[in-house]
Amino acid sequence: MKKTFKKDERLCSVKVIENLFDRKNSANGGVFSYPMRVVFQPQPSVEIDGVISSQTSTQVLFSVPKRQFKHAVDRNLIRRRMREAYRLHKQLLTGNFNIAFIYIGKGIEDYKAIEKGMKSALKKMGTVK
Repeated sequence: MKKTFKKDERLCSVKVIENLFDRKNSANGGVFSYPMRVVFQPQPSVEIDGVISSQTSTQVLFSVPKRQFKHAVDRNLIRRRMREAYRLHKQLLTGNFNIAFIYIGKGIEDYKAIEKGMKSALKKMGTVK
């Protein structure tokens, strides 16, 4: 698997995001791994002309709360670190998911802490079904 993060891997669809954060949907899963919380759901497979297929790859969303970090510079720094950690360790995932990584740390963590949390979260997602 290439260690890239392209446009088709980004979660942009409003309907999919609303479905991901819908508390009534039992297919959604959650994992806590400091300094982030992860909400995920398996991507549904689509049947077209009798052929069952799913989307090509896992789609990901990164979120940092504006309430906690008032300056956009800080939010962007944290988001960049989360994206880089995901890009380097996404091969730990098996299957296709829609994933939201939500930063819950109180301060700006260094890259090593974010990377450790990302690896832990991706491993936990592999075991939770």
